[in-house]
Amino acid sequence: MKPLMHLACDMSYTHLDGRWRVPGSWVHRRFPDLGMFEELARTAERGCFDMMFFGDGTGIPATWQGSEAAAVRWGIGWPRQDMSPYISALARVTNHLGFGLTYASTFMQPFYVARLLNSLDHISDGRIAFNVITSTRKSDAENYGFDELMEHGARYDRMEEFVDVCKALWDSVKPDAFIWDRDSGVVADATKVAAIHHVGKFFKVRGPLNTVPSPQGRPVLIQAGGSPRGIKASAHFADHVFATGLSLAQKLRHRQALDSALVSEGRDPSRVGILFNLTPMVAESEKEAIAARERMLDMIPQEAVGAYLSHNIGYDFSTLPERFSPHELAQSIAASQNSPVSLVSALAEKLGPGASITREEFFREGVKVATGYERVVAGTPAQVADFMEEHFDGAGARGGFMISHPHATPHDLVNVVDLLVPELQRRGRFRKQYRHKLLRDTLTE
Repeated sequence: MKPLMHLACDMSYTHLDGRWRVPGSWVHRRFPDLGMFEELARTAERGCFDMMFFGDGTGIPATWQGSEAAAVRWGIGWPRQDMSPYISALARVTNHLGFGLTYASTFMQPFYVARLLNSLDHISDGRIAFNVITSTRKSDAENYGFDELMEHGARYDRMEEFVDVCKALWDSVKPDAFIWDRDSGVVADATKVAAIHHVGKFFKVRGPLNTVPSPQGRPVLIQAGGSPRGIKASAHFADHVFATGLSLAQKLRHRQALDSALVSEGRDPSRVGILFNLTPMVAESEKEAIAARERMLDMIPQEAVGAYLSHNIGYDFSTLPERFSPHELAQSIAASQNSPVSLVSALAEKLGPGASITREEFFREGVKVATGYERVVAGTPAQVADFMEEHFDGAGARGGFMISHPHATPHDLVNVVDLLVPELQRRGRFRKQYRHKLLRDTLTE
């Protein structure tokens, strides 16, 4: 029997970066209407998806020209809500679909996050995943009292300690600690509840967690670091990994690097899946799908592209000269403690150390990143399924795909569920029904 793929859907950008107004998006509803998300959750569960995922950011992009104006004008990276209350509601209109929630270990405190996720796991009957991120965005950092971004390696050091503390807190009350004996009045066995007394480089937490252990024991842990240090962090604690490899060769390199890091951590690589980003543009005809993909290049103007790239890479691209070296710029960005993995580093690798490009050429490439165009696989259900099978099997057949940032919501998700999922099911590559209640079990079947 062929290995099954796992599918998650990223609903972080349903309304951002021009998506709210494209054909196929809602006309009479506006973010953050809960009904929109309820409809998406029901659709995803009808398609037997493993999980609905929500990324997050807490600052309005302000790197471009040192101002929020461009981002506010064009809806770049904002508005956003804390999705934890939404997940509480979505869990009540679904029975099997999991939910991934994002918090930045760079800013948050582990006790608060561990307690919150425990509560959400109870509300959802064991269907919560925690996407642990570091932050490369100065506008986010400034909302938490940081004047500058933490050094790249230190961010991951903090992340690893953050997760270690969370895991200790989730284990601080044993699964069978609670008795609730009406006759004696005893609530719990005191020998099965213990403080953690954590004192580390970044956190000091006594514990224990003052909650009832959740259905999964702890949420599924997800991490998406693509740099060598990020992959090392994934190997340290992640149950599953998100990755952005576009080509099969990139996917295979990530899989091999993760496997090596997992072995170094004493973990079994076969038990850690990778969900690779994929934006399928599925239609009944190839011509229709390709036309929809090409329209993406007109979603937002150049100023909006600049605001998007500046925010996510941490560099003010409004200052670019008419001609520059991507290699030199990538080195400068990495030295300023921003992420070394970005459009600039990709261009530097592609063009080589001695090459230069114009500002206009850079933004022509940038719009493909800002709109998600570069990730799109456009075609009929059979064509997209062919691509998915080739890349899934070629990268080790462990994990699957994150259906990422649909161009038109709800239209594109409906097409995936009604056109692509049946094709994958016909090929024996995706489930036809749920077999488990807990998200942890669904993701590992």
